[in-house]
Amino acid sequence: MSHTEASKHQLAYIPRQEIGLLGYMRKHIWLYVFLIPGFAYLMVFKYVPMFGIIIAFKDFSIVRGIWESSWIGFENFAYLFESNSFYRVLRNSLVLSFYQIAFGFPAPILLAVMLNEVRSLMFKKVSQTILYLPFFISWVVLAGMIINFLSPSTGPINHLLKDFGMNPISFLLEPDYFRSIIVLAEIWKGVGWGTIIYLAAMAGIDPSLYEAAKMDGASRTQQIRHITLPGIYSTIVVLLILQTGSVLENGFEQIFLLYSPPTYDVADVFETYTYRVGLIDGRLSFAAAVGFFKAAVGLVLIIIANRIARLFGNHIW
Repeated sequence: MSHTEASKHQLAYIPRQEIGLLGYMRKHIWLYVFLIPGFAYLMVFKYVPMFGIIIAFKDFSIVRGIWESSWIGFENFAYLFESNSFYRVLRNSLVLSFYQIAFGFPAPILLAVMLNEVRSLMFKKVSQTILYLPFFISWVVLAGMIINFLSPSTGPINHLLKDFGMNPISFLLEPDYFRSIIVLAEIWKGVGWGTIIYLAAMAGIDPSLYEAAKMDGASRTQQIRHITLPGIYSTIVVLLILQTGSVLENGFEQIFLLYSPPTYDVADVFETYTYRVGLIDGRLSFAAAVGFFKAAVGLVLIIIANRIARLFGNHIW
């Protein structure tokens, strides 16, 4: 090895603080080049639109524009908190999010653990492909499938009920069934994506830990409890924090395509409420105030969830 090559070899192990920020960036120039598209996307589609938050504090008029519209302060927020619809929409959003976290969040973890225990590589690959396929189905197509599947006249579920001598049920028109249908559809559609994330995290667990556990006489259940789950704990916490931050975001398409006036009391969430108030009624300032409220609550929840994770001794950031 020449003197020049030896110098470069030693430079690779020099801490960033010693070579300086510019030297570190020069050494890893291509990593920063690869960051440019993602950085540009965040700036253009995430940070630049933040200036539109000012609409929530104005009586916005499309004709006059943002800057020429009159300033009204917190009137939109006062009207929001005084509205009876706000508390109904807030309740629906929180209930749906709670169901999604309680039943939807553990589903990919359990499924990933079960697939990780499968010894047949072919069966595991085929199962992952089948589970991941629903993720690529749009909500428009999926909503059509659900409507046909639960149809009171042609749906297989109601045909089965008729065979048992029961009356057909209009599931999508019954408030008691609507939330369960939405949550089950979201779990079925997204469980494959979550499973792949957890399987990737499990692949990073040292196999020698399992071998040592087997030598000590640990059962498969004990290995899952003491090795697999602790090995993916940081991934679970990160995803839980991200989902907690979007607790008021229930999705627009799936609910908009399936709900109807009979189910408004249990199905109307912030996305559909903002759509009706902002686009149909033309109250853009009020819709912006609703969106600002959602974003503020999400930020607070992310901070709280992160602090709770730190209290448990897992400093994942």
